Amino acid sequence: MTIPELQEKARAIRMDIVRMVGAAGSGHPGGSLSAADMLAVLYFQVMRHHPTRPDWPDRDRFVLSKGHACPVLYAALAEAGYFPVETLWTLRKFGSILQGHPDMRKVPGVEMSTGSLGQGLATALGMALAGKLDGKGYRVFAMIGDGEVQEGEIWESALAAAHYRLDNLTVIQDFNGLQIDGPNAEVMGVTPLPEKWQAFGWHVLEIDGHHYQQILAALAPEQQAEGKPTIIVARTIKGKGVSFMENVVDWHGKAPSQEQVEQALAELQAG
Repeated sequence: MTIPELQEKARAIRMDIVRMVGAAGSGHPGGSLSAADMLAVLYFQVMRHHPTRPDWPDRDRFVLSKGHACPVLYAALAEAGYFPVETLWTLRKFGSILQGHPDMRKVPGVEMSTGSLGQGLATALGMALAGKLDGKGYRVFAMIGDGEVQEGEIWESALAAAHYRLDNLTVIQDFNGLQIDGPNAEVMGVTPLPEKWQAFGWHVLEIDGHHYQQILAALAPEQQAEGKPTIIVARTIKGKGVSFMENVVDWHGKAPSQEQVEQALAELQAG
């Protein structure tokens, strides 16, 4: 796809996020909107996957470790054809396959049931290690939140991935600077992140998580470093694309009213 085509996919994903969280009356729009550009590039340009064969053994894998941001994953999967887009409007409804955190037993294309922060990265490194042991050529991608790196399991996983030389593992850190209780720097400082990951033996890249040339370059196979897992520290804007949500911590886990949904959709449509 061209960059304008990828941008259109991201716009559709963002509009889906707003609609589904608004319809549900609960959810996490802020950190879903910040990740939309990167998931558009992953699912529509970078990853090898088949929506009609979600269990294809040689597919690339994606694990959303920050599982509360599942609206962005659900939207990407629906737009890619894993299930009808109309299913998105059942988010968090009784009996829906789309719960408040992703369920790998119910949702086609979801590789891991996540939500307990830190566990998604641990699972992703297990998938990458399995690929190495089985001689498979698939890549494993994971997305973690910046508040999530306050979890000890993240750093245990960082040690293990470097120890096992998992150069088939690429992790994206959605670094929007805000978590549910406020700015990372006030809750528990996580910086300097590139230096921390480098000290743990990772290949480190820093990008603007909304700049398509930078996202594409960072995710390209040639960016893999032999014998090292890769971490992409992607600086993003929480609530990206919706003026009243951008950089506002309250939108970490709050649904918009119908009036706010209409305003947000109008802004996204205007682009």
